[in-house]
Amino acid sequence: MNAFFLDGSSGRSFCLLHEPSPEAEAKGAVVYLHPFAEEMNKSRRMIGLQASALAQAGWFVLQADLHGCGDSDGDFSDATWERWISDARNTATWLRDRSGFSPSLWGLRAGCLLAAAVAPQLEWVPDMLFWQPVTSGKQHLRQFLRLKLASGILGVSKRSDDGTQKMREQLASGAAIEIGGYLLSSALALGMDVATLEPPPVGCGRLLWFEICGATTLELSPAALLGVRAWEAAGWHVTAEAIAGTSFWQTQEIEELPGLIEATTALLGNAA
Repeated sequence: MNAFFLDGSSGRSFCLLHEPSPEAEAKGAVVYLHPFAEEMNKSRRMIGLQASALAQAGWFVLQADLHGCGDSDGDFSDATWERWISDARNTATWLRDRSGFSPSLWGLRAGCLLAAAVAPQLEWVPDMLFWQPVTSGKQHLRQFLRLKLASGILGVSKRSDDGTQKMREQLASGAAIEIGGYLLSSALALGMDVATLEPPPVGCGRLLWFEICGATTLELSPAALLGVRAWEAAGWHVTAEAIAGTSFWQTQEIEELPGLIEATTALLGNAA
């Protein structure tokens, strides 16, 4: 595993490159696109374990912090949706040149929205790997804004205008809003607000779709089924699977899902 900074149009991105084990035949390359805000930090353990497993199986895996996130340049308040698309495009192109493979895009939660947005801007049609994908940026943003309301309930803020509609109006006017320690810019919020998990308009590839479920309901949710059907209707070859486990991207304690790692490594290898 190598750590380095990759230059881009909006500054340097901090990257971790996992290279294939010398004992394994190189099979392909994957760029990981992380989730939004605190979900990124909560999921680092699982992402590191999966990246290591894929490298041992013969894959190049590139983890990159988006602008204003982690150890990359900029503050979170500087981030925009278009800037993140540019970062993702830059890292994917770099990994193709470095590895000799056209990378797949691996997204977790909102990272799946970003994968769908950047795919049409690449010179190849990337295969996709989705972990618990967010299907609507508008809904995801609404859930994030509600954290502000929750803080009001707990007595941190009691302003009567702390409703999601009022916050949307503030963002639309160009103002930034602080939520859970993150200063959300208008540009980032408005970009995410219109993002949807739709198949790219050019070309078709393979899509692996994983959803984490409770052990008693080991089946895809209605929203996931609708998403899978939409991608299949667009011509994509979709493999969807429900995995028993906890929502590791939001749990208080750091969680591991060995079953998800094993299933991902096996199915991605079969799709190579």
